[in-house]
Parts: sequence; structure tokens; C-alpha cells
Amino acid sequence: MSGTLSSHILDTHLGKPAADIAVTLHRVNASGEASLLAKGVTNADGRVAPDSWSFDPTIDIAEYHLDVGRYTLTFDTQTYFDAQKLTAFYPQVVIDFMISDNGHYHIPLLLSAHGYSTYRGS
Repeated sequence: MSGTLSSHILDTHLGKPAADIAVTLHRVNASGEASLLAKGVTNADGRVAPDSWSFDPTIDIAEYHLDVGRYTLTFDTQTYFDAQKLTAFYPQVVIDFMISDNGHYHIPLLLSAHGYSTYRGS
């Protein structure tokens, strides 16, 4: 079984999508060790477009399907807020989540300089 993943970032302080944020996707094994699967950068709509992810060529990921298991998405918020000339409290946001079936997993990030929120979307 495998699932598909999407994410986007909304800057709630500025009231618009957060562009140019570096994002990494890691798989976490049973020992808690994380392995990099892919990296990308959010576009003007605050999303990493499916064709712009840079996948580790040694990992077999067919059509963006992820096996059941634990993963993390890490967002480089410090660089983003530096570009906005804002002092931020969180230099990065790490979302730790589980894929448990072959459904679609949408993980939005609502972001401000001093807080963030996330949930499983649709």
C-alpha cells in the first residue's frame, strides 16, 4: 500500500502563499533515523509542484507514491522570514506524520513569524 502527498504554505501574517521556501521530505525508519527522499522549493502559489521535486536517485519512488510508514516534511522558514525582513521565532518547521494507507495526504502549513499550524487536509 502507498499514499500520495501534497503540501502548501500560507503566510497568515502577509495573507498570501509563501513562495521560495525550501522543503525536504524524509522517510523515518523504525530506529528513528531519517533518510532524505526529496527536496523542493515552493512556487508563487506556496506549493512544490509535483514535477519540481528533486528525488534521491537511489530511492525508488514511483509516481510520487509513498509506502506506508513515517515521514517528515521540513520547511526552511528562517530564510523565508529573513527575505521578508521579519524576525521569526521558528527557524524551521518539521511536520512528522504517518502514511497508513493508499489515500492522498495533503499537509497544509499556516505560517506566521511567531507561530504555525498544520492539519491533514484533503
